[in-house]
Order: sequence, then structure tokens, then C-alpha cells
Amino acid sequence: MTARILVFVPCYNCAPQIGRVLAQFRDVPPGLFEEVLIVDNRSRDNTVDAARAAMHRVVGPRVVLVRNEDNYGLGGSHKAAFAYAEREGFTHVVVLHGDDQGAIADVLPLLLDGEHLRTDACLGARFMSSSRLIGYSLLRRAGNHVFNALFSVAVVGRVHDLGSGLNVFARSVYEGDVLRGSPDDLRFNVYLLLSLYARRLRLRFFPITWRELDQSSNVKMVSQALRTLRAAVEYRLDPRGTLAQDHRAIARDRYRFEVLATQAATTAERR
Repeated sequence: MTARILVFVPCYNCAPQIGRVLAQFRDVPPGLFEEVLIVDNRSRDNTVDAARAAMHRVVGPRVVLVRNEDNYGLGGSHKAAFAYAEREGFTHVVVLHGDDQGAIADVLPLLLDGEHLRTDACLGARFMSSSRLIGYSLLRRAGNHVFNALFSVAVVGRVHDLGSGLNVFARSVYEGDVLRGSPDDLRFNVYLLLSLYARRLRLRFFPITWRELDQSSNVKMVSQALRTLRAAVEYRLDPRGTLAQDHRAIARDRYRFEVLATQAATTAERR
């Protein structure tokens, strides 16, 4: 099978970092990625302007900069990108967050080895023994290890991360409306992970380097922790019922975006 890979870059208030993220594509092997889709989720800063100015740093793939028609949340941005990928015939989606916490270089060995063709999902894990965490407090590390253990019990499998910003998904993960009822907020990755286990899809965790330097977090830690814990308990008690529910605050028919700028595929760096 010939893979057509879309790189999805979700952004919200990432003006200081998005240029660095796009610059990572200077060293990507030619032909590996077909397109980079930058999805701005109605940022309140000048993320769109910064992304537009840095598009030339991407060497190789076509680049498309879009903006959601509403603030859909991180989960809603995923749904918009997945619908686009399915509509345009991409076989895989690589997720790379626009705040420069992860590195596209960490996923290249898996793609070059063809691991994405043998699995449904390759999930970047911040908490494996060979992962590297920069700027992460001991308290947050401990908390994540506890939650990973709880979810391992819930899904009856080994969970190394509930959702980082660097993943590879085959079309089997997102095609159709299978993820429509998942939360549109930051819990999306948690319910996506539960869906992978419930559907018995093939997944693999891989170690990554994760940086917290000049990024700003939108997470309300206590509220997020309690709601995440609730998801684990509900899934353990009733997996099918939990995933069948609509967990969205707003039940949308579609997740739309408008195209702001495009850049054709390049063969040499623009200066």
C-alpha cells in the first residue's frame, strides 16, 4: 500500500512557537509527507500571522493554513482535520501540536520502517523509560504515571500515555462518525484511546522527547484530573455504554474551517 500522509498541526495561541514547529520540516525525507495542514482554533494572539509568515520553512509537502469557523476545542480541531483527511483520501494522519512540545523527528524512524502500515495507531508516549521530559515537574510526572496505571486497569492493557501531541493514525481510527461523540475539549485524546482499545485496534506506544519551555497551558488541572478519572471508572464498568454516549457540550453536525493560505509542494528551501 502506498501511504498518503497528512500532517495535522493544531494551534491555539501558538504565535511564539509555530515558526519553530514548521522549521522542523526542513530535515524531513523527501516524499514522506504529502501535506501539512495547520488548523488554527480561533487563537486570540497572532498565531495565524506567524504561521503564514513561516510557511516557507516547510520544505517538501504542500502547506494549507486554515481557521476553524468556531472555537471547537482540541477535540473539535481533530474532528475537522480527520474529516478533511478522509474526504481528501489520505491514508494516515500524523498529529504534531503547534506549540513545539514534540518533535517530528521522533516519529520519522517508525514511518521509515513502515510501522504505520502494520498498526492502526502509533502513540507518542512521554512516560516510557526511554522518553525524555524537559521542564516537567516531578509532581506532574508522578500524577501521569498514576493515571496511566489506572487506565491500564480500565482497558486491561498497558497504557504509557493518555494522549501526547505526537501521534500517527491510520484511516481505520477515524473514518466515518466513530469519534463524533467524543469530547471536543482536552479529554478528546482520552476517549480516543479508550476507543482504540474497545475496537481492538492495533496500537503501539513509542518514546518521545517532550518540552515545556515557553508554552502556556489551558488545562485546569484539578477539573481535568477528576473528569479523566471519571472516564476510566465509567469505561471499566460499561465500555460500550461509555463510548456510545455523546460527551460534547455542543452537538455539532459538522466541524468546518476556512482556508486562509496555501503553499504548493516545494523541492528546495525557499529563502
